[in-house]
Amino acid sequence: MAKVKMKTNRSAKKRFKITAKGKIKRWRAGGSHYNTKKAKDRKRRLRKPTLVSSGWEDKVRGLLKE
Repeated sequence: MAKVKMKTNRSAKKRFKITAKGKIKRWRAGGSHYNTKKAKDRKRRLRKPTLVSSGWEDKVRGLLKE
């Protein structure tokens, strides 16, 4: 019986990147529409990526199968 490799979750692969130190980078939600009511500082902050919180890191790694 042949072994079957686990597949990477394709949507997670597009949404997350692994940094050089092994942390997981994500992009912030909520910056694509209804931007007229949002403050300039908030819109600038939404453009920048951030790291996945420690509580979610194991779940995201499971999707990425690294």
